[in-house]
Amino acid sequence: MKPIIGAALLLGLAATANVTKAEAQQPTQASIEALLPDFEKQVAEGMKAFSVPGVAVGIVHDDKLIYTKGFGVRALGKPDPVTPETIFQVGSTTKAFLATTLAQAVDAGRLGWTDPVIDHVPDFQLADPWVTRDFRVLDLAAQRSGLTPYVNDALTMLGYDKQTLIRSLRVAPQLGMFRSDFRYLNIPHVVGGEIVAKANGAPSWFDSLKASLLSPLGMSATTATAEAITAAPNHAQGHRLADKPVAVPFHPSFPYALGPAGALNSNIPDMGRWLRLQLGRGQFEGKVLVSEDNLDVTWTPRVAMNERTSYAVGWVATATPPGRIIWHNGGTSGFGAHAGFLPDGKTGIVILTNLENGGMPDALAMWFYDRVLGNPAVDNVALAAAAAKTRREAAKTEAAGFVPGPLSPLAAAFAGSYASSVLGDATVALMEGKLGLTLEKTEAQLLLEPNRDDPYLFQARLAPVGAFVAPAEMSGGEPFVRLRFETDAAGKITQMRWLSPELPHAFPRSAQ
Repeated sequence: MKPIIGAALLLGLAATANVTKAEAQQPTQASIEALLPDFEKQVAEGMKAFSVPGVAVGIVHDDKLIYTKGFGVRALGKPDPVTPETIFQVGSTTKAFLATTLAQAVDAGRLGWTDPVIDHVPDFQLADPWVTRDFRVLDLAAQRSGLTPYVNDALTMLGYDKQTLIRSLRVAPQLGMFRSDFRYLNIPHVVGGEIVAKANGAPSWFDSLKASLLSPLGMSATTATAEAITAAPNHAQGHRLADKPVAVPFHPSFPYALGPAGALNSNIPDMGRWLRLQLGRGQFEGKVLVSEDNLDVTWTPRVAMNERTSYAVGWVATATPPGRIIWHNGGTSGFGAHAGFLPDGKTGIVILTNLENGGMPDALAMWFYDRVLGNPAVDNVALAAAAAKTRREAAKTEAAGFVPGPLSPLAAAFAGSYASSVLGDATVALMEGKLGLTLEKTEAQLLLEPNRDDPYLFQARLAPVGAFVAPAEMSGGEPFVRLRFETDAAGKITQMRWLSPELPHAFPRSAQ
């Protein structure tokens, strides 16, 4: 999941930078309702600025869902309107659900926050042996590993299974200081899900989640598979942004293969119940589902993201003079989401959209928080739209740095068998004047496009064949990875190395 953390932080800083005096304002239902006409104008402006087809919003106050509304359509070009009951992918807001299930397991005495991960998952291994030994259960959802951001997430699109995802962490470079530097990852949450399932004797993390949280909360519409959202009569279609929004298919690979990092599908009534549990400090309708002490562990800042914002455990914590904001956003290939609350103000908000997250959910949420808290008013939507434009231009510039060219006569020397210790065998072959790469374990095929100025450098696109038609559509045909064929002193090809930081894999050439 790639939530737009940076854009949200800019918005939060802009909203609070000029506050010099804390004047805590306890929100009331009446004061929140007074904001709604202007808030709905912001929704309309945001949908236009970001080309979002549909939005659903819910606001919780004082243990009640006091506002629900749908805007726009479930799928571009179709008349079905978004309603509060429409199901969306909620992306990385799922991480807070993992954190709460960890807290429940600690409550039950089945886990300890400081348990070494390898005591529960012996296959867990990082490049640094010391970090491996000292990595604790709490660290799994605290985003302070220091590893390469988003490392190996894209393996889900190539068909690799959960165990390969976990094993892939052993080749992730340690770019930052363990427990000192913020680095956003998804795969450690998969490990956390395995630990929760094992501790509770459940077949999967979702089965455990359903028993311990979803069913007690009455979140009957919340699911965790592509099949479930597709089967729901009232579900939104995801879209990615090209020149205009383009529909994105549902597929088990992403985000569902990442499980507790971002697999949930939900709607406003269900997510409203989730925020009520958080605002109730672990209680829901008179029942204690998680202790206040261990829930507080998940809200407590663990690693700084900037001077006002830190990552906690499955949540982001932002400090403003009038009060704290606990929140998280979510971004999948076709949806954007935000869920957050004011723990001292009995108020929360959920925003779900059916376009990949360009920053609109956070912009609307920050607009709401600022006005509820009495922070200085900022044009959050305009700021977020400008940030999104900058990111798109930067992506175009990066793509322009690779100039395609004709296939070199050297290409025949690249053909052959290669093997990765993590990803297995790979075959490079010439076919009809083009070079292709097949990953034998999953049968994913990559089309290799040569660089004009460097005959050993290629960029690879996922071929839309077999089980990979939908993943290829989800990627929009964009280059999947850059790779280089490396040689020894005699000029003989020795290995194929993937160059993208998020996919740090080397495939030594097999004996000929």
